[in-house]
Amino acid sequence: MSDHDAQLLRALHDEHADALYAHALRLVNGDRTRAEDLVQETLLRAWRHPESLDPTRGSVRAWLFTTARNLAIDAWRRRSTRVGEIYTDELPEPPETIDEAERAVEAWTVAEALNRLSPTHREVLIECFYQGRSVSEAAVRLGVPPGTVKSRTHYALRSLRLALAEMGVTG
Repeated sequence: MSDHDAQLLRALHDEHADALYAHALRLVNGDRTRAEDLVQETLLRAWRHPESLDPTRGSVRAWLFTTARNLAIDAWRRRSTRVGEIYTDELPEPPETIDEAERAVEAWTVAEALNRLSPTHREVLIECFYQGRSVSEAAVRLGVPPGTVKSRTHYALRSLRLALAEMGVTG
């Protein structure tokens, strides 16, 4: 990709990405992940077919919105033709009743196992799982590269599994 292409794509993103994302969210019924994928694929198509963005052919935003809509329809068609998938709002089984005492014991057990981990392993698990932060967000908070967060998470989960096994927790 040349610098000129990169600048054009960046300008296209800066000008239209927010509106395109809002449009994509409506197309996928609020599924943020699918909407992000839709925006990314739409901008990729724009980059691959810059001739489509010629203002003499019409509005750039209209082309982007139409492309996003067509991609959403194509994805819906692919999902709906898969054999064996059943879409329903009903759960296949009734939810299990939650035993609060058992839940409290599980929470205590996990907390005890977390206390047995090294501080770096414990803090990465707390950031990613308990605080719900992404790898990049946790990396900023912890002051380490994202790759370090990933590897620490991997080894922290292994250590947590071992600590739980030492405490007699199986499964």
